[in-house]
Amino acid sequence: MTDRSISGAISNGHERRAAQPRKSGSVRIAAVGDFHCGTDDVGAYRELFARVNDEAEVLVLTGDLTRWGALAEFKVVVGELADVTVPIVAVLGNHDYESGEMEVGSRMLRARGVHLLSGDTFELNPTVGFAGVKGFMGGFGRGMLTPFGEPETKAFVKATLNEVHSLELALRRLSTPVRVAVLHYAPIAATIVGEPEAIQPYLGTDRLAEPLDRFGAAVAFHGHAHSGTLRGTTLGGVPVFNVSLPLLRKERPGAMYYIYDVSAPAAVAGAKAISLG
Repeated sequence: MTDRSISGAISNGHERRAAQPRKSGSVRIAAVGDFHCGTDDVGAYRELFARVNDEAEVLVLTGDLTRWGALAEFKVVVGELADVTVPIVAVLGNHDYESGEMEVGSRMLRARGVHLLSGDTFELNPTVGFAGVKGFMGGFGRGMLTPFGEPETKAFVKATLNEVHSLELALRRLSTPVRVAVLHYAPIAATIVGEPEAIQPYLGTDRLAEPLDRFGAAVAFHGHAHSGTLRGTTLGGVPVFNVSLPLLRKERPGAMYYIYDVSAPAAVAGAKAISLG
């Protein structure tokens, strides 16, 4: 599996690139998170998101769609997605929960036609399906928090395990041979490398990686870690991409999403990372 840039990808955030040839049977995914719409962002992303209609067959949003989770911000998100005609699959992030208005905000997104997943699934076609959860924090490897001691600690770990269980059930329910996981929090430590060590336990947990490996996910996308690393793999070899917008724009100024081709053989042999779009 190799990454390669596509000639003509975003220049100054506005130029369209020529359509890249796709392999027969493949599905092209555009993925991004952490664009944090505020009430002053009306029109900031609409044109860039509209490009996805020519460049991918599905748009994946990995949470932190808003700054503070206010209803006015969810309304801005809906407006920025107004011209997108391909299916949109999304999860919420921690910022989207901040104001306690995520239920009404979620209804707004679903009314727009967004497939908002929280332990749910969306089957794009008979080959490719999506399982999505927000995920949670808790640390990685030997530094992982365990349910020992105070009730508060046990409740914290239980919240993580509930998300892991939701991801497991969603992946299990998918009938498609290719399973794509969508999260906000990171399922591996490799894609948060670059973040301050002190905050890394709050950026995700590799408990989320176990279902990815067990159910043979073709690829996983997450956000949350703005200063992390674009790509890593689980112990079982599942490719994981951190598609936080601030990180993508460090890789390529003006980028709006990451583009990835996935095909039926990818469930066994992997898929091809294409570019930043």
